[in-house]
Amino acid sequence: MRLTNKIVEDISKPFGFDLVGFAKFTELNEEVEHLSEWLQNKSNSGMSYMERNLEKRKDVRLILPDAKNIISLGMNYYTEYQHSNDENFGKVSRYAWGKDYHLIIWEKLDQLVKKLKEIDPAFEAKTYVDTGPVMDKAWAVRSGIGWIGKHSNVINREMGSWFFIATVITNYEFAASAKVADFCGSCSACIDACPTNAIVQDFVVDANKCISYLTIENKGEIDKSLSGKFENWIFGCDICQDVCPWNKKFSTETMETKFHPKEGNKEIALATVENMSEELFKEKFAESPILRTKLKGLKRNAEFLRIQKNESSS
Repeated sequence: MRLTNKIVEDISKPFGFDLVGFAKFTELNEEVEHLSEWLQNKSNSGMSYMERNLEKRKDVRLILPDAKNIISLGMNYYTEYQHSNDENFGKVSRYAWGKDYHLIIWEKLDQLVKKLKEIDPAFEAKTYVDTGPVMDKAWAVRSGIGWIGKHSNVINREMGSWFFIATVITNYEFAASAKVADFCGSCSACIDACPTNAIVQDFVVDANKCISYLTIENKGEIDKSLSGKFENWIFGCDICQDVCPWNKKFSTETMETKFHPKEGNKEIALATVENMSEELFKEKFAESPILRTKLKGLKRNAEFLRIQKNESSS
């Protein structure tokens, strides 16, 4: 049987993919040009891996030689839970409250591809969940599942921006989805709310100032000039998404219960982190994105927040 857009959409939804869009293959010349400029400005900070494989980012045929179409999938991870305001606890970004989304989505992608190949064995695909040299946000925009907000996240009109993106590069021909317009307009809520001024201009985030980068991927110390500006975030930051009008109006509860908060993952007691052993860290955050920062990074973050707290109370 020949696969169609509707067949893919109908099969994707039961696997938990709330958004499905299709884009014809093209080289991402403009997007890679913008990325190169961002890299030249050292806005990637310590994320040197982003400087590699630019050719693959531009031309996905270097990943799948017979690529003809890209399917972008979005999976909602929003839950109604909120952080406490207790300064003795560090806040964790919403995406990391439950099981690591890579583990969840990789499994679902494998099942989806298997199902599509059962319908038509000619279907071939390479799949990614932000861990390879693929510009997932660029393809999400080209496939019509949303537009890039000024905070650099993809926004969907019916869902907001609380969703993960998966990218399927395929040799199959599908009809291209219509791209959507940018509906941010003159709104600057995300820019105005960022406490470290990391959104240096519309659509451009400087990782050197971004709380998410500084508390997760950053391997060094946190600049003391940022003291008092972290608003108690110990792992990641959701401020730019929390204030977005599209999220305030259209966020809906995810159907995937594995994204719901595990005990102790929504916020973490600073004292607990300071006394935590490597063994306890790995046990407590097993299958959690929080492992990504490693215990050394989490302790650094807790110490930074503790000093910040002491300075504000003195």
